[in-house]
Amino acid sequence: MVTQIHFISGLPRSGSTLLCALLRQNPRFTSAMTSPVAALIGSVHPKMCGGEFGVFFDDAKRAEVLRGIFNSYYSDVTEGGVVFDTNRTWTGRAALLSRLYPQSRIICCVRETGWIIDSIESALNKHPLQLSRMFDFKPGMSVYARAESLMNSDTGQVGIAWSVLREAWFGSQSQRLLIVSYERLVRDPKLTLQRLYNELEEPFFEHDFDNVAYDEPEYDAHIGMPGLHKVRPKVDYQPRQPVVPPDLFAKYSTANFWDNPKLNPRGVTII
Repeated sequence: MVTQIHFISGLPRSGSTLLCALLRQNPRFTSAMTSPVAALIGSVHPKMCGGEFGVFFDDAKRAEVLRGIFNSYYSDVTEGGVVFDTNRTWTGRAALLSRLYPQSRIICCVRETGWIIDSIESALNKHPLQLSRMFDFKPGMSVYARAESLMNSDTGQVGIAWSVLREAWFGSQSQRLLIVSYERLVRDPKLTLQRLYNELEEPFFEHDFDNVAYDEPEYDAHIGMPGLHKVRPKVDYQPRQPVVPPDLFAKYSTANFWDNPKLNPRGVTII
């Protein structure tokens, strides 16, 4: 049975895979770059609220069934273990998570939006013969069209994640959020993890930042972007020139709301 659980969410290409790779070095922690649990929750929850079977469930039974999904998926976690379940949509379900697991936190990885788009473009350029599921395997789109597609708040991989993060940031469950900056994580991983452990009230574990291992080749091949989630062995900051036009950076420069103290009225914790 899952007794200790936290959630990793936030924006794509912002360090969540690296964070999971580091956390899983701790033998008490279970983490991966993503899991199907959020999708299972999304499928089961509506069945208990409407249709012909909705009348058989009250809130207590709904909560029990939903927690049962976590318990079943993480049935191999030993007593005393801590689960970190990763999905971009968790920030859009902050109220539900607070009801299921009142002590849980939502760790949100963030990065300057222009660099997120640039990171995706860099990954595409490494494999020009592949077409990505991010863009419905369609060829011929310009970098501007791809950026617009990514930032669409209804269908875009970045836009959806950005929208639900903003929803949680300004919402009633904002105190559950822990914001982790990609740049801080790669520049000073030890200090970042020390602060994270402190917020989670966990004893610190000495991580090895020179020997990090994580890869999901089958998943990346499935979406047409080989190596997308492969983590470099050493955690360090590697400056590089962007591959997207500078006006794209300028266009989305105001999207980084977490950097503006005036837009943090609820005092969301930034690690």
